[in-house]
Amino acid sequence: MDEFVAAAVGCPTLVLSTAVAAVIGFWVLVLCRAVAPDAFEADGAALGFGGPVAVAASVVITVAWGLDLVGTVLLGRAGLTGAWFLLLSLVLLPCALSLSWLLTKRLFDRWRRTHPMGMRRGSADSAVPEPDSARTAA
Repeated sequence: MDEFVAAAVGCPTLVLSTAVAAVIGFWVLVLCRAVAPDAFEADGAALGFGGPVAVAASVVITVAWGLDLVGTVLLGRAGLTGAWFLLLSLVLLPCALSLSWLLTKRLFDRWRRTHPMGMRRGSADSAVPEPDSARTAA
């Protein structure tokens, strides 16, 4: 367990650890109904995904963090030291992000094929309630 904690707060995983903290904070605000889930008002289709950007970005960041965390722990267990460890850990970050992007794109493509209606954003029959600020402004 100490290995994972050290890897999560070490270089380069710390970059993605802070991004995961931001993702968790965003979704806590969504659960508290302080922010709408589609608050970014952008469609993921422009990025190669077929859904809200908040969901796609959350999945990409979380999967990349997990891949980078496991990769960093495995590099530490490999016994590499010095420049080789630093070089491979710095290469690990863009590789984890790229693989996460591809996996998330594949997941969203599969979702679109199995759900022909796709991911609808903010409709009247949505199960996600509007934030309190949106109700009071209307």
